[in-house]
Amino acid sequence: MKAVILVIDGLGVGAMDDVSMVRPQDVGTNTFKHVLEANPDVRLRALESLGAGLIVRTSNLRPIEAPLASYGASLLAHEGADTFQGHQEIAGSLPKPPVAIPFRDAAQRVRHALETAGYRAEQPDGSGGYLVVNGLVVVADNIEGEPYLNYNVTAPLDSIPFDEVLRIGQIVRRYAQVSRVIVLGGRGITIDNIMSAIERTPYGATGVNCTRSGVYKRGYVVRHLGNTDRPDLQVTGLVRKAGLPVVLIGKAADVLHADGAIYEPCVDTEKVMKTLCRYASQLDAGLIVANVQETDLAGHSRDPVKWAEALMVVDQHLPKLIEVLNDEDLLFVTGDHGNDPVRGTGHHTREKTLLLAFGKKFKPRSLGVRVTLSDIGATAASYLGVGQTEAGTRMILD
Repeated sequence: MKAVILVIDGLGVGAMDDVSMVRPQDVGTNTFKHVLEANPDVRLRALESLGAGLIVRTSNLRPIEAPLASYGASLLAHEGADTFQGHQEIAGSLPKPPVAIPFRDAAQRVRHALETAGYRAEQPDGSGGYLVVNGLVVVADNIEGEPYLNYNVTAPLDSIPFDEVLRIGQIVRRYAQVSRVIVLGGRGITIDNIMSAIERTPYGATGVNCTRSGVYKRGYVVRHLGNTDRPDLQVTGLVRKAGLPVVLIGKAADVLHADGAIYEPCVDTEKVMKTLCRYASQLDAGLIVANVQETDLAGHSRDPVKWAEALMVVDQHLPKLIEVLNDEDLLFVTGDHGNDPVRGTGHHTREKTLLLAFGKKFKPRSLGVRVTLSDIGATAASYLGVGQTEAGTRMILD
């Protein structure tokens, strides 16, 4: 018996009711609907057969009377709309409210902690906007997301092992109050490439423009360190504690963690889905979580055509995935937030997410609108008999 969670990154199904108050730029967004409307010739027959057309109505996604899966939607319990927070929630946590603190306000505390641990930490510009650790690692604001919520720890991996960069990042994590510390590095670049890509944003943050630095080009490795209090009470930790395998595929390998898990990071949608099908056919028990990232990247690029292309790849592989599942297995198909390429701004959009739950022995039913993504992790943990997640309520599927 195993549980499989497939996260189609950015697959929102309509703006949440609170956006007019908290994110007015997201009013009117509906990622799934607008992607399909922008691509009227696209048909997603596997998602349609599971019941997706009962959640989103368009001319090219039909609502069918006898879907294969239970169907519904999930609200975001975390503030904003965030991939990392969304995955922590899916895994069964209730993420803390984000705290916005410029790195310059935390720099002295972090510098002291690093120096106490034996590292050399310097402030080349004298402002405290960023630190350079041992002449090789830059600690600064993340300037790619919402202001001041995350810090980046960036390094050239030809010059320093990622494990050492991660140790530096873990010290930063302990002494930082922001939601996330992102530890990342790449090969084929030098510290000079990273330093030359340091920018100061119009709102005053200082950080590395990762694209300009070249860090993504070759040998890219990343680990997201969050502020979740009890990762041991996420479904990933509970499954591993029970001695069962956990496989994290695609961006799930970057944003989720469990001691002893199998990590399969990749971005290409075809590879993500083939890897998912391979593990689903090999494992008789445990948990598999896969993230399809290219959909979210298309949202950031405001490209509904590429969004649809990635969705079609997922849809083409879904029948194979369903075929290799055992009779006792449970499959979830969901999103973690929205990223509307038509009505959005190139950033994540605060939307409800698609929720499909399939099992060959289950009778499909409406799941309604769940109050949190954590119901997915809670249901998977309960179904596998490994305990209760920190947050979430088990869905009635049988």
